[in-house]
Amino acid sequence: MKMLTQKMMWLGMALVLIVLTVFGVAMMGSVIGSKPKELPVALVVLDQPAELSTGGTFTIGEMIREKLVSNPAMPFIWHIVDSEEKAREGLDKREYYGAMVIPADLSNGLLSLATHSPIHPNVKIIANEGMNPQASMVVRQAMGQAMKMISGELLQQLLGQIGQQTEQIPIETAKTLMTPVNVQEEVVHSPGVNNASGNAPGLLTQIMWIGSLVTGVVLFLASQKAVAAGSRRWTVSALQAIGGFSIVGMASGFTIWMASSWYGMELANAGEIWLFLWLAGSAFFLLQSSLLNWIGFPAIPLLVLLMFFSVPLLNMAPEFLSQTTRDWIYSWTPLRFAAGGLREVMYFGGLDAVGSNALVLWGVSVGFLVLLLASGFKAGRATNATPTSLTD
Repeated sequence: MKMLTQKMMWLGMALVLIVLTVFGVAMMGSVIGSKPKELPVALVVLDQPAELSTGGTFTIGEMIREKLVSNPAMPFIWHIVDSEEKAREGLDKREYYGAMVIPADLSNGLLSLATHSPIHPNVKIIANEGMNPQASMVVRQAMGQAMKMISGELLQQLLGQIGQQTEQIPIETAKTLMTPVNVQEEVVHSPGVNNASGNAPGLLTQIMWIGSLVTGVVLFLASQKAVAAGSRRWTVSALQAIGGFSIVGMASGFTIWMASSWYGMELANAGEIWLFLWLAGSAFFLLQSSLLNWIGFPAIPLLVLLMFFSVPLLNMAPEFLSQTTRDWIYSWTPLRFAAGGLREVMYFGGLDAVGSNALVLWGVSVGFLVLLLASGFKAGRATNATPTSLTD
């Protein structure tokens, strides 16, 4: 019973609840209940009107376009593109998560189903899997389901057209009409073998963040001992940065080798992936070391919290996240720029495909390098923040 009267017990219970709340928000709050909305996709309508024997035209492509664009249940923003080549160019530039291509012979092909030489037109659904595997699955499923519903309506229209010409429909024609449109699915920028279903960039980013943090802590302790031994603080800060660059470079190379050799991860351009991972790891190290140099070991809980709040978002398309999560976490966390840049390098053609993500990481690196070097000219507050047991 005396145990229940101890303040430490009740403080411990309160601390557990606080920790669970914070990490629950970090790991679950930002992603649970997420759903796709406003995914940008391309729609190419090439269909040409078909002439009816009874007069008038048969224009199915335009009907499909109107039904797709006006359907509020589909989580897409449709971008009307006038050619398949332009749609594929947009997929390569990571502008679209997918595309649907309505062929030029759709209307004529459907009318031919009632003849002795039927032609099943092919509608293409293209999923940009490298951009985000979860979003590409939504594209395939939603577009495929929409085409099934539209095929049912097409069947009714075709039966009406044929009924105007004959009262009886041959069995073979009826069988042909049951599947008026063939749906072809295509995947572009596939992640490859053993890439964690396209989530490898997020995994490599997490590993590099932890490796950089360990590097930063070790060099911070070493720098404090060097300063205590009489070395100039600004010289130690410069050597800290140089040592960090070197260690992170080796660590990123080892990570790539480990992923490929140990786990069979397919890496089409391992050298370029290594260079970008080195950049990301350097940005992480400089950020972490700057905070350690300026505020000491209290920086570690902040860095751990940043990791836990960022990790659930790394492999999610931003269109799946709530606006609050996008504005307050996703928009600025450095881990997502690293994961996004790795995705570009790994699945979209190497360093030539890297866009603004690399510029952000370069900016982070330069900015925190200046802060790290500037810490060499300040008073030794961080030394006082170092636990005695770690400096003895």
